Amino acid sequence: MIRVLLVDDQPLIRSGFRALLDLEDDIEVVAEAADGGEGLELAREHVPDVALVDIRMPVVDGIEATRRIAADPALAAVHVVILTNYGLDEYVFDALRSGAAGFLVKDIVPRDFLHAVRVAARGDALLAPSITRKLINRYVSRPLPTGTGTGLEELTGREREAVALVAQGLSNDEIAGRLVISPLTAKTHINRAMTKLRARDRAQLVVLAYESGLVAPRNR
Repeated sequence: MIRVLLVDDQPLIRSGFRALLDLEDDIEVVAEAADGGEGLELAREHVPDVALVDIRMPVVDGIEATRRIAADPALAAVHVVILTNYGLDEYVFDALRSGAAGFLVKDIVPRDFLHAVRVAARGDALLAPSITRKLINRYVSRPLPTGTGTGLEELTGREREAVALVAQGLSNDEIAGRLVISPLTAKTHINRAMTKLRARDRAQLVVLAYESGLVAPRNR
């Protein structure tokens, strides 16, 4: 059973998402919150698999709530998915940098919404390749200063290649094809890189790859 926490200041939005989720046999909504502070308390109480968190809320917004969840070792298994009305706005990358596993636009169709919840619960990549490319091209402008520790030196050559391809928005199958390895081996390289870099998920690998200079953003 996938356990979900809903965090949104609009009751109608929460009710709509809950109505969709309650129809699924493998998904259970364990709690609802109207702001990020309450969401953090409920996350600690229920430790859900997925927390769907609105990016803009009063009191404690989604970015700060994500940051607090990501910083709590007891909530390491909670995958935060940011909800936004605004698509690729300036806050989305801040949310990913703070520890979000990905984001969804609220006008997403129900089928894709349910699929995204299941993908997030597995800990797999939630950002579609096209979304990843748009996000990186728009919001990553320059790497961290030289000398800033990133942990990339701990990666093998193959792991670095895999991380770079993740940052380009490729799926495991596409990475496997590019590196001429099996999809399982590609996933193993990525998982090992995540462990070495202490990244919560693929979204944070994308952030790290660009901020470290492993991959340079293309000109817009």
